[in-house]
Parts: sequence; C-alpha cells; structure tokens
Amino acid sequence: MASEWTTVRAADFIEFNPRLSIKKGAMATKVAMDKLQPFTKKIPATEQAEFAGGSKFCNGDTIMARITPCLENGKTAFVDILADGEVAFGSTEFIVMRARAGISDPQFVYYLATSPAFRNVAIKSMVGSSGRQRVQQGVLDELELTVPPLKEQQKIGAILAMMDQKIALNNKINDNLQQQAYAYFLQLFIENADPSWRVGKIADLGTVVGGGTPSKAKPEYYTDDGIAWITPKDLSIDKSKFIAHGENDISELGYRNSSATMMPVGTVLFSSRAPIGYIAIASNEVTTNQGFKSVVPHPEIGTPFVYYFLIHDLPLIESKASGSTFKEVSGSVMKSVEAVIPDGNTIAKFNDFCRPVFEMQEKLEQENRKLAAMRDSLLPRLMSGEIDVADIGI
Repeated sequence: MASEWTTVRAADFIEFNPRLSIKKGAMATKVAMDKLQPFTKKIPATEQAEFAGGSKFCNGDTIMARITPCLENGKTAFVDILADGEVAFGSTEFIVMRARAGISDPQFVYYLATSPAFRNVAIKSMVGSSGRQRVQQGVLDELELTVPPLKEQQKIGAILAMMDQKIALNNKINDNLQQQAYAYFLQLFIENADPSWRVGKIADLGTVVGGGTPSKAKPEYYTDDGIAWITPKDLSIDKSKFIAHGENDISELGYRNSSATMMPVGTVLFSSRAPIGYIAIASNEVTTNQGFKSVVPHPEIGTPFVYYFLIHDLPLIESKASGSTFKEVSGSVMKSVEAVIPDGNTIAKFNDFCRPVFEMQEKLEQENRKLAAMRDSLLPRLMSGEIDVADIGI
C-alpha cells in the first residue's frame, strides 16, 4: 500500500445523514427503496410525492439501505439524477453518506460503501428483531478506514465509474429496445387485433412446466457448476431479461431425485408464487424450483410472442391466483388462462422484428455481467491500495 494512505475515523471522512431541509407538505422528488436495483449504482426511477418525513439527499450523495434484507441485497445507489441544488427524499431506512469537502471524493465514498470491507461491518452491526434488523450508525461512525489522498480517491472513483457508466448506457439501450418491441406487440396484437383470430388458452401457446427442489438435506444434490436451477429469488436479484444460471446449480444426482424438469433455450420463465410475475427467458437449458409455471413456446408461436403476452396479461393471471398462506397460480389455472391465437403470418412478422432486438439485448446483458465482474474484482484491490493508481493519468 502506498505510504501516503492514512487511517481515519469514518465519521471524519464521511458526513453521515447531513442536515437538509424540505418543507413538510411540499412536493419533492422521492426515491423509494423498492426502486433501487441490487448492486446497481444508477437510480432507475423517481416520483413526485408530498414530503411527510424521511431521509434527505442531494446530487453527489450515496444512499445505502440500513435494514435487512435490503442491505444484504445490495441496495446502495449514487444520487446524480436531481437538478442543481435540488433536495430529494426517500425512506427513513436509508443511510445518507456525503463526501467531506477537501477530504473525500463523492465517487470514492460510493465505492467505499459498496466495498466488501465496509458492507461486512455494516451487516454484522445489525441489531433488532428478526426481519427488521438495522445497521447501528455508531458502529459505522467509529469504523477505521485506510484511505488515499484526495487525488488518488478521484482516480479510483473515475476508474470504477467508467465501468458503471457503460453498464448504465447498456441498460438504457436495452430499456429503449424493450419499449419498442412491446409497443409493436401492442400495435399488432391488441390495438389492431383481428376479430377472426381464434380464442384459445395459454396451453395453445406452449407447454406449461412446473419445477421442483432437490432435498436441501442432501448437499450432494447441489453444486457450483452443474445443471442450471432458477428460483424466484434469483429473478428478484437479477433483473436481466435473459438468465443462464441462478445462485445455485443442482447436480445430476439432485436432478434425478427431484421433480425439476429440464427446459430448452427460449423457455419463458414465469414465477407463480412468492411473488407472482417475475418473467425471464432461458438463455440455455434450465430447471426451476416449484415456484414457477414456465412456458415452453410451441415452434409456430415462438418465444417473443409468449414473453410479451405474459407481460401484457400478468394482471389477468394474477387475478386467478388462490391460496390462504400466499397466493399461487396453479399449473391447471396457468394452462387455462384465455389467450387469443393470432394467425401465423402476423406472429412470424413479430418474431422477425424481435429476433435482432433480443440478440442485441442478450449481448448487452452479457457485456454488463463481464463489466460487473471486472468492477467487483477491481473494487477491493483498488480500495485497499493493492493496485497503485498514483501514476495513472485520467
């Protein structure tokens, strides 16, 4: 580590929960906790709401969830979407972190907050009842940080920010492509639907497939590199359109000793409980747990039509869920949901339009995974001084 790095008390390096003012009852920009994406720097969406209380922040601040499981799930973001001088607000469950002028750099503070060393201390400090544990602010205040001079902080922040900027740009392109494809779906199949099209069921669009969970008591049923096995939790963390693997794979032995079913590339995964309505596309052969009623599209229907049909008809499918403990869409209900079956030429026209769109989206998502992996590998090494950036020109 470079000799110029110094050890400081966190509260002397970061201004926690800075004092800001919004008049009670005034309309202001709000950042809701549920809008933040796991391990994503960019704030994806805001709303205008009447201020009645909550954390307050400005551009250049970092907001980090202080409550379980939001902190563990990586809900930490950098504020850069406001007008100059604008004060926004969010959940009382945010910790706001601000760089101290002349001492710390805003980008560096954000990456410090997302570094394993900082996060682990925050997570271990949590106290409270099960499911409502919160970070102890006093522990963060007294945390010892070893940090470089301001100019090196700025270089480290800039290096990591370039990767996140590219990820954000790719996401923006993909969001635009998604909007175009969905608008075309609505135009072809909703706004200009042909009254002569046959009314059928989801079972006419593809084969509805459930899933299964190998016994958790058998560690040999699970592996890091085996058969892809997806759970709703995986889709809650990874918001990508295409998915290849979840947090855990299952072994061949686990697959043979469970009701999990292998499904082909292009299967549209649909979570049927806890919660209902996560939708993604399998980019390789996958299995799922029992929290899915996925659709393997018939060849003449294709993945794009089934994917956007499920997005459009999600409210209808949700309305058919039942259950006392938690709502669930059964296999028989899923198969029987009404679906208009367009003519083959119109479906082919839509699929032809979507093919290059899907290829581009999948390519950009793969690029983002590589960039995120590179960033996450560099982050602890840069933040610890293992990689010296003093002589790098940025």
